Amino acid sequence: MATQLHTEIIPELPPLLPPTPQPAAPKPKQAKKKLVRRTERDYSQALRRSFQFAFLLLNLYLGRTFYLWVRHFETGAAASPVARPAGVEGYLPIAGMMNFKYWLLTGHVPALHPAAMFLLITFAAIAFLFRKAFCSWLCPVGTISEYLWRTGQKLFRCSFHLPRWFDIPLRGLKYLLLGFFVWAVSTMSADAINGFMRSPYGVIADVKMLNFFRFIGETGLIVIGVLMLASVFVQNFWCRYLCPYGALLGLTSLFSPLRIRREASACIDCAKCAKACPSALPVDKLVTIKSAECTGCLECVAVCPAQGALQMSLPAPRPRTMPAWAMAAGIAALFFGIVGFAKTAGYWQTAVPNAVYQQLVPHAEEATHPMPGDPGLN
Repeated sequence: MATQLHTEIIPELPPLLPPTPQPAAPKPKQAKKKLVRRTERDYSQALRRSFQFAFLLLNLYLGRTFYLWVRHFETGAAASPVARPAGVEGYLPIAGMMNFKYWLLTGHVPALHPAAMFLLITFAAIAFLFRKAFCSWLCPVGTISEYLWRTGQKLFRCSFHLPRWFDIPLRGLKYLLLGFFVWAVSTMSADAINGFMRSPYGVIADVKMLNFFRFIGETGLIVIGVLMLASVFVQNFWCRYLCPYGALLGLTSLFSPLRIRREASACIDCAKCAKACPSALPVDKLVTIKSAECTGCLECVAVCPAQGALQMSLPAPRPRTMPAWAMAAGIAALFFGIVGFAKTAGYWQTAVPNAVYQQLVPHAEEATHPMPGDPGLN
């Protein structure tokens, strides 16, 4: 009876249902930053291209003069119409490294190929103060590589980028090459360096370099052709992946006080800077560009539309902007200052009598590279 009454009084409960899911609250939209346009005109790329073409013309002049000088000794003419241009030693960076070590060990400026050492010091000083600006402002190989890529971009209407998993290891090749040359020079004593420089090969190393291109073989042509073709498709292929000189200057530039700096409050996140960067650096994601790959070309600064968002500047706590004209003036001052000092002090020209050149230059192909253990290198 009680059980029946209890059943009648308490109604049957409905089955429990899961709670109805509530729609997620919409994420608040990030307010779009207002663009404060730059009012001043950017002259950085006009300045940089002026430096590029001036230095390219200088190298063409040096090459032609050096060729005429070499031909004088090859033909046995009585008097040379031109003097040997010591500036061609800029193409002997290994000799520059060897002479620099010799100078550190002995305190004496070497008599053979001293210009190679002073040019190495010049370009390293530029890298220390103005990032790796030699590569993007002065280097003739870098200039040719840049315009090969620009030609490819006009032809194909796009840029080709290697995948990150391949790009990063490939970039390490230039550091491996640099490491090999640094190791080779580091193992040489001052006497070994002096012996190498005074060997027939060392005396006419610049002539050997010229003759490599004058009488280039099929293998050399194929290699250069592949590098040029690669530079058409991939921006700055040689500079980015294979140039040991660029690797040395990149490591030096890590100590530079100058940096590309992004002011996040002024940045409108358009990413134009990252797209313009020839080194494919994520400029739009970083506050300070510290990479050894930054060449100080200022292309990212040139394309930035926002006032005060991106600039080359000195470090905090009192950052100061480095305008393009000041950077250009600094590069020119270092180049002409160090080269001018070497010339004025009598450290520029190689001290070799013409009689030695008359004996060695016509038979340059017979001069072989000295090897460890050879007499005079120990």
